[in-house]
Amino acid sequence: MVSEHSDTADDTSALALKILVAGGFGVGKTTLVGAVSEIRPLRTEELLSEAGQLVDDTGGVDQKVTTTVAMDFGRITIRSGLSLYLFGTPGQDRFWFLWDELAQGALGAVVLADTRRLEDCFPAVDYFEHRRIPFVVAVNCFAGARAYGAHDVSRALDLDRGTPVVLCDARDRDSGKEVLIRLVEYAGRMHTARLLDSVG
Repeated sequence: MVSEHSDTADDTSALALKILVAGGFGVGKTTLVGAVSEIRPLRTEELLSEAGQLVDDTGGVDQKVTTTVAMDFGRITIRSGLSLYLFGTPGQDRFWFLWDELAQGALGAVVLADTRRLEDCFPAVDYFEHRRIPFVVAVNCFAGARAYGAHDVSRALDLDRGTPVVLCDARDRDSGKEVLIRLVEYAGRMHTARLLDSVG
């Protein structure tokens, strides 16, 4: 029986993919999810507290007054029949216990990076490499930050050969959408290659 909300049989073949958006504290994860989401994004932000100042390094993000304490959630339709569910991870070490739950069933991940604090994205890169979850590194180009090319960032992070590095503006919907398209394409190639290896 066809749902009254379905106009065509194509609706039954709609594909929804789960994507994580990760990276260090204050790198722009909430901003990216909010910029690209076609629904009102779910945010679990709280004001930074004095107690948190002892454990959260706000160097380089002095204007930041809130932090994600669970996750961000948004949805974007890439094309007809293909939607992405976006889960923004919290950036601080003390919330990493949530990552394993959020990573269940994920096609891939975007690791946002800030070249002023590039070391902050090492934990996310390590996490996805060790779990063999395909990811792209998206360099969020902040105003006033020194510009580096994708190759320089790839070398600095010692990424596996072929891991895409893209430059983006997390505030811009089209820029964020391009990052997500690159991830879906890359993750698709990686999953296909692994499938072929397993039957070869």
